[in-house]
Amino acid sequence: MADALLTLDKVTAGYGDAVVLHGISLTLPENGSLALLGRNGVGKSTLLLTIMGYTQMRGGRVAWRGEDVSRVAPHKRATRGIGWVAQEREIFPSLTVEENLTVAARAGTWDLPAIYKLFPRLDERRRNMGNQLSGGEQQMLAIARALMTNPALLLLDEPFEGLAPVIVDELIHAMKLLLSDRRVAIILVEQHTDIALELTADAIVLERGTVAHAAPSATLAKDTATLERLVGLRVAATP
Repeated sequence: MADALLTLDKVTAGYGDAVVLHGISLTLPENGSLALLGRNGVGKSTLLLTIMGYTQMRGGRVAWRGEDVSRVAPHKRATRGIGWVAQEREIFPSLTVEENLTVAARAGTWDLPAIYKLFPRLDERRRNMGNQLSGGEQQMLAIARALMTNPALLLLDEPFEGLAPVIVDELIHAMKLLLSDRRVAIILVEQHTDIALELTADAIVLERGTVAHAAPSATLAKDTATLERLVGLRVAATP
């Protein structure tokens, strides 16, 4: 499609001799939002890592705005506009919140005032060191730091996992504001299926490294049988 931001065409990839993804195809439009669902170990995180360029491609093609980037290094994909928030968060513990943000900054609409408006808690903690933040605040900082690169696509790997419900509520609110602004596309890996489907327009479900199901998120949210069969129902993190 002409307005495709990201396209994966029959991508097969993994680590060393281990193949994890088998013939994955998907298309994400500009400002699109995609939930990536499935049970543990089906390849969701590996798919995000493949988009970033951290796995070994065995076949297929990754295209960014029509350009084949299958062999492009991860840091060059980042400069093209792909932002990644890993499960491990990987903030700098010896830098302040503001230093964590400015060290990643690239020119664009996401600057410190915009970040602090989206995450007021980070504004309050701007002079605190990274290792002085709670887990939820570190997650906010990880997302904010990725936004400071002014990406066109944000990859989020289980951003709500293990967080207190009040923090999850704050993050969900921020994500809704982010998506309503339509300045960035997202691919969201999240075990809390109802949250993922509420936030996104489309969804795919992986099973054994392949796409087992694809549908609009609103449609899949009502398809209890498919969710039970392919995902297993998870209770939302919110009360």
